[in-house]
Amino acid sequence: MTDSTREAALDYHRRPTPGKLAVTPTKRLANQHDLSLAYSPGVAAACEAIVADPAEAATLTARANLVAVVTNGTAVLGLGAIGPLAAKPVMEGKAVLFKKFAGIDVFDLEVAENDADRLVEVIAALEPTFGGINLEDIKAPECFVVEQKLRQRMKIPVMHDDQHGTAICVAAAVKNGLRVVGKELPEITAVCCGAGAAALACLDQLVELGLDKAKLYVVDLAGVVYEGRAELMDPFKARYARKTGFRSLGDVIDGADLFLGLSGPNVLKPDMLKRMAPRPLVLALANPTPEIDPKLAREARPDAVIATGRSDFPNQVNNVLCFPFLFRGALDVGATQINGEMKRAAVDAISDLALAESSDIVAKAYGGEGAFAFGPEYLIPKPFDPRLILRIAPAVAEAAMRSGVATRPIADMEAYRQSLGRFVYRTGFVMKPVFDRARAAPARVVYAEGENETVIRAAQIVVDEKLARPVLIGREDALARRMKELGIRLLPGRDVEILDPRTYAARAEFADAYHRMMARNGVLADAARITLRSDATVIAAMMVKRGEADAMICGTLGEYDHHLPKVRDILGLRPGAQELAALQLLVLPNHTLFLTDTNVADDPSPEALARIAVMAAAEVGRFGLEPKLAVVSHSNFGGSAKPSADKMRRVVELIRAEAPALEVDGEMKPDLAINLARRDWIFPYSTLSGAANLLIMPTVDAANIAFNLAKEVAEGFSVGPMLLGLNAAAHVVTPAISVRGLVNMTAVAVVDAQDLQARGG
Repeated sequence: MTDSTREAALDYHRRPTPGKLAVTPTKRLANQHDLSLAYSPGVAAACEAIVADPAEAATLTARANLVAVVTNGTAVLGLGAIGPLAAKPVMEGKAVLFKKFAGIDVFDLEVAENDADRLVEVIAALEPTFGGINLEDIKAPECFVVEQKLRQRMKIPVMHDDQHGTAICVAAAVKNGLRVVGKELPEITAVCCGAGAAALACLDQLVELGLDKAKLYVVDLAGVVYEGRAELMDPFKARYARKTGFRSLGDVIDGADLFLGLSGPNVLKPDMLKRMAPRPLVLALANPTPEIDPKLAREARPDAVIATGRSDFPNQVNNVLCFPFLFRGALDVGATQINGEMKRAAVDAISDLALAESSDIVAKAYGGEGAFAFGPEYLIPKPFDPRLILRIAPAVAEAAMRSGVATRPIADMEAYRQSLGRFVYRTGFVMKPVFDRARAAPARVVYAEGENETVIRAAQIVVDEKLARPVLIGREDALARRMKELGIRLLPGRDVEILDPRTYAARAEFADAYHRMMARNGVLADAARITLRSDATVIAAMMVKRGEADAMICGTLGEYDHHLPKVRDILGLRPGAQELAALQLLVLPNHTLFLTDTNVADDPSPEALARIAVMAAAEVGRFGLEPKLAVVSHSNFGGSAKPSADKMRRVVELIRAEAPALEVDGEMKPDLAINLARRDWIFPYSTLSGAANLLIMPTVDAANIAFNLAKEVAEGFSVGPMLLGLNAAAHVVTPAISVRGLVNMTAVAVVDAQDLQARGG
């Protein structure tokens, strides 16, 4: 971890509120009447109902959607036995993943108890509180004992995710990897390097799927696990002991079809890999450094199919693919346990999703339609594929019902699948696909206000996160002084390029090019030279126009309307576009929402609004989301004869005519756009399914007011404004933008540049 990453992580955890979790009430408590229902005397009615029927706890309390993430801190990933207190940030992080990916509430419980039996007593006594238990970072072999005893005692799902979450994802990757190399699981020879909790759970899962134990070798720190070995042995590991004279990884690797690594860095040497069978499958899952570097592996064996635990290589095997959705399905049917059938259902759902037709939404989000065709570099889905919850949770729920462990069976599975869509569009990870694409091909981004503190700080993060190659417009001496004052580590010429406007303007060809472009707008030659010396926005736009930069960002100083005409005049509209528009992304605690137009079009015509809506929908798709458009107004579905309502009804008609594949409805009030239950009650015939994620607002006033009010009241974070319709990768932001906001917009600009280049622009 670099010093800057460490400081950024500490700052992230400290501000604005310590930690990553909070408890938020789900019911209104605004007056005495609410209080009498929430507490005394009304709460007694709920208590009495549960006494009469304990199953009512699922309908009257939060228990059915509440999971405990429990650790004693004895085996924290990458950190070891750091203890329960130091493990708390990790458990809070796990809780956030549950909430963000699957809407599951979590209490993280860090327990100061290393004795397995006493730890079991502590956790088992908490059964009335929780709908499920996620054990985390408990060392082997105690983790096996704790999970086994809790499963026997408790009537709710208990799962040690380090074991089973990893095992499910590994099994899916192995299943599909063998499909790619044309081999069958019962026929292969396998070597597992590592014999901890995760490794043994993976082997158990693979054996259940058909792996022949007689063709499996397990290797740990003491060498091959063989019959009669005493060193570092326990009953759980002994299940995989072989009667053999082999003693090292080098002895057993010859002719192996599968290498499964859950051990440590660089233990699989290139010469070992060369001795494996044709088309070997290599899962080098040690983090952060795999058992073999994928680049070395490909050099040694070009025919190998390789997976790691890292996001910067193809085929990331990460248990975030599984555990939120596995628990979602288990909780929704009131499962009493997570059994083998449910785990097998999760394996099949994950592996089958990779085989399914590539989602255009996922492809747009991660870049390139061909990037997700099943094959050697796409064995399992991306962790941010929005279809995961829609596939895994129903599969697990159905398996629980078939196997008889569901206490609340779901009668209408299709309706259940539809309901899961509410979780897809409220994740706070909406920027992840954009960041991944930006890192894959960083572009040269020029910042007009290079001396601005927000820009300088953002540039440091952009460089650290490898999102772009920054160019700062500013005076070299002033920038050097400012960077020193701020403690910025950027080195001009190495990390960032500095473009002094005085130097740029002194080059006659730039002034001539600008003058030729603007001469018919009344700009004289002398005025062109003066503008290039004094107007950084014009310089940045000219650099993009001339191909000296791939993208630009301006607007951190001055009014939005001051910058926009200059950018528009120099870069022009995209072919086919008739106007510009601004789109804002607002990530709220319970929803992800795009709004247009917040900054450009004052009172657009119905025709213009329809065109803007189509452009905005395309932008939403690049974030990995299926656009769901609500055309909003002060009225619902013909309830008003006012001209403004007529205008929005006309917009709906025009959108449907121009883009019939888009899911759109209106005119409607914003609350109906987001609240499906209320919409169904008022207008059950709506063609919009689920909550809208793109609101088409009637005027710039309405859009801007709604955006800023929602952002402030709901404490959301925003991305934007994103400029639509321009024939270049350029965005005009506002002076209120934060450092992180500017980093986000940099990633958006880089992806814009990538798409423009792909289109031949």
